[in-house]
Amino acid sequence: MNPPDRPKRENLLLNLAFNIAAPALILSKLSTEDRLGPIVALLVALAFPVGYGVWDFLQRRKFNFIAGIGFASTLLTGGFALAELDGFWFAVKEASVPAAIGLMVLLSMKSKRPLIREFLYNDQVIDIPKVDAALSVRDARPAFERLLARAGWLVTASFAVSAALNFFLARWILTAPAGTPEFNAQLGKLQWLSWPVIVIPSMAMMMWALWGLLTGIRRLTGLPLEEIFHAQPDKTAGRSG
Repeated sequence: MNPPDRPKRENLLLNLAFNIAAPALILSKLSTEDRLGPIVALLVALAFPVGYGVWDFLQRRKFNFIAGIGFASTLLTGGFALAELDGFWFAVKEASVPAAIGLMVLLSMKSKRPLIREFLYNDQVIDIPKVDAALSVRDARPAFERLLARAGWLVTASFAVSAALNFFLARWILTAPAGTPEFNAQLGKLQWLSWPVIVIPSMAMMMWALWGLLTGIRRLTGLPLEEIFHAQPDKTAGRSG
């Protein structure tokens, strides 16, 4: 049975639909004057990720600074567009989000609660009490902390790559003046391209870091991989009897 205090996992399909697909479609298809117009279309498009962020928090009752930075980024996008700032500042904003996250991961490494635990070593996926107990029995805590630090550096590097890709992609795409249908269409294109160009390479680096962490945990604890993860609930138990 799942622990009662473990938050629900985020729905990835809803995340993609509200944060990428819906805003991109609205910006690219409804920004012309004979439809919503550039300003109204921008506000409607931004309402989807903002609304999803609020709804997700109410559903899962869990806030983290990553979601907070993403929420602030969405509001900044709207503010920059309404102020009709140059595309360069949008590129800076796009790069600043992953750069800020990577910097926070780096700075937190020496703290009591490094953020790498939120990304990779978290209790939604890993059976932390079991792993911690095995580490204590084998007196492997110092080696584990070094392993966690190496994973932290890899995650920081993944955000640095994401920041650079964000900046150059935004500079390449956002060429029209802000507040125009052309600019909104380019924002929509930026949303679509950010997935294959930015998210996939960054996630590949994150998965590499996670795999290194899991194989290190297996080596240090002697636990097989299936025991490192939380046991899945028995779905047939509720139907028995």
